[in-house]
Parts: sequence; structure tokens; C-alpha cells
Amino acid sequence: MIQIAPSVLSVDLTKLVEQIRAAEKGGASFFHLDIMDGHFVPNISFGPVIVATVKSITDLPLDVHLMIDNPEIYIPDFAKAGASIITVHQENSLHLDRLVGQIHSFGIKAGIALNPATPETTLAYVVRNIDLVLVMSVNPGFGGQKFIKGVLSKFKWLKEQNPDLILEIDGGINLETAKDAVSAGANMLVAGNAIFNSEDIAVATKSLLDAANYVIV
Repeated sequence: MIQIAPSVLSVDLTKLVEQIRAAEKGGASFFHLDIMDGHFVPNISFGPVIVATVKSITDLPLDVHLMIDNPEIYIPDFAKAGASIITVHQENSLHLDRLVGQIHSFGIKAGIALNPATPETTLAYVVRNIDLVLVMSVNPGFGGQKFIKGVLSKFKWLKEQNPDLILEIDGGINLETAKDAVSAGANMLVAGNAIFNSEDIAVATKSLLDAANYVIV
């Protein structure tokens, strides 16, 4: 089964409970939370308080994506806030193996994200020790960007190195690009605008899930 992780970045925070419940009803498996600091990426989102708030609303696991400088400082705060998975970026982490160990020390899953221009082979020495790789299919920082199809080739090598990986993709995911991503090997899809900007969030979530799971790989 392909899993859907709706991105809280696209939620109307004045309707947080209502929209989280609707995505759950549609078949969401996780909720994805993009943490941006305005330095590593050109945008600012939210911090541990919102993660803890979402945790108080849903029993689904929280997939926390740290697009921030100095992630090692903040990993304890996000673990305490209720993260089930914490993902850090290859591009700004000098000591990836140490960060992976730090995340695992809190009893949660560790992931590494790759920007579109970052080769998957940069993970050669850590790929067997992690739980998830997040392939960015847009340049991170803002929602609503166009899907970069060329990143899909990364999944083949990643799956060969560690068949147990959660292979996640984020950026420009909709009914069409979801099929392409699953065909390439992705098994978790992050979607923001395609879900939370729709007229019926539950229906949009289920439609994306159905489209992804219909693909024959």
C-alpha cells in the first residue's frame, strides 16, 4: 500500500482540527510537517508548538521535515513535541551519521532529504542505517511549485541499497504526478495544495490514495 502524508504547511490554521479530521477520513497515514527557518530555505513556517498541537489532534504518526540550519540543536524539541519521524537534509548536515544516531536515540525513525540537484549516491555510507529518504521534487521553501520529474530516477538506487526504506516524495504531487512517483518506486507521497486547497479534503485525499495504489509497478 502506498501511504499519503498530507502536508500541514497547506492547512488553514484557523480550521486546523476540521482539516486534519477530513484528511484522516480520506485515508491519510501520516501528517507531514515542514519546518522552515528562513535561512536554509527562503521561507519561515512553524516550530515545535504546532507539531505538539497537531499531535494533540491526531493519533496518526507525524513526519517532521527539518529544513533548518543546525538541526542538531532542535531535534530534542521536535522529538519531545511528538515527532514519529525526523528528517534532516543531506545538504546542510556535516555529520549525517551523528545526526541519524541522535534521532534514533529518542526512539523515533530517522530520515534524510535530498534536494533535486543532490545525487542519491551521497547517501552511500548511511543509507542502510536510516528509515526514510525524502526525495524533493521541487526546490524546498514554498508550496505550489512545479514537479521536477527528473528526480524520479533516484528511487531505483535507493531501493537497491535498502529495500526496507520508506521512499518519500514531496513537491508538486497531484493525481498525475503521484502515478509517476509510484511507478518510479516511491511508497509515501506528501501532498499539500492538492489536498488542503480542494473543496472536499476527504475526497481529495482518497482520490490521491486511490490513484497511487492503482499503479501497477
